[in-house]
Amino acid sequence: MLLRTILAITTAATVLLVPAAAQAAAAEPAAPSTTATVATAAERAAAAAADPVIVVGGLSGISIAYEPIAARLRADGYRVSIFQLPNLGLGDIRESARALSSYVDRVRAATGAARVDLVGHSEGGLVSRWYVKYLGGAATVDQYVSLGSPQYGTYVANLVAVLGLGSCAGVIACQQMTIGSSFLADLNAGDDTPGPVRWATVRTWQDELVRPVDNALLADGATNVLVQAWCPLRVVGHLGLVLDGTTYTAVRQVLAGAPVQPNCFAV
Repeated sequence: MLLRTILAITTAATVLLVPAAAQAAAAEPAAPSTTATVATAAERAAAAAADPVIVVGGLSGISIAYEPIAARLRADGYRVSIFQLPNLGLGDIRESARALSSYVDRVRAATGAARVDLVGHSEGGLVSRWYVKYLGGAATVDQYVSLGSPQYGTYVANLVAVLGLGSCAGVIACQQMTIGSSFLADLNAGDDTPGPVRWATVRTWQDELVRPVDNALLADGATNVLVQAWCPLRVVGHLGLVLDGTTYTAVRQVLAGAPVQPNCFAV
């Protein structure tokens, strides 16, 4: 049953994997970037002393899929671990957030750190937000970065029914990511960015699975980075957000507390 469900999701995603047309980013003017792609010795030392970083995976995302971004972070000196969502994220996002809460406690105990930083891809950003907002994460999370997370839902989830797969093929997490779901109504009630956490989002115009793309940003003071606002010719898809060098430079700058100036030439 699980295999059939995953195949159904994959089929739906494949049908919808058509790159979006490039759109003007007038609201976020582009600017040249000269940010280095390799951390200096001082930056690596600072990263080693910084909060541990937990990369939170997305729907159907196995841990190894997040090794590319984890490896970059480790190379830059960060202490990094990957949290694979229980049941590959197919179940209730709130239950995944409870599992993340336990995982954060284990990381803090193992490292002696008071707080951690979370980098969540896709559904992982929603899991992380629920943890911060409702499960005490505001006291244990320093910085939050989401990569292509449907903070306000995605009509791709709504359209799964059109493909003859019913209500998200019965996948609870998919149902919760539909625009207008009760889960998102609860998650987005009140302040988007509660607590002392520093909030940031990264999104891309070519995201095949988060439509409209601006549903991936947060209000209330979050730092929202549109890749193409800085690098108009950069093509980055939904999964590409964990592979792309330019996206990584933005993540690294957020974690370092530096101004965000993505490097358009990073590989």
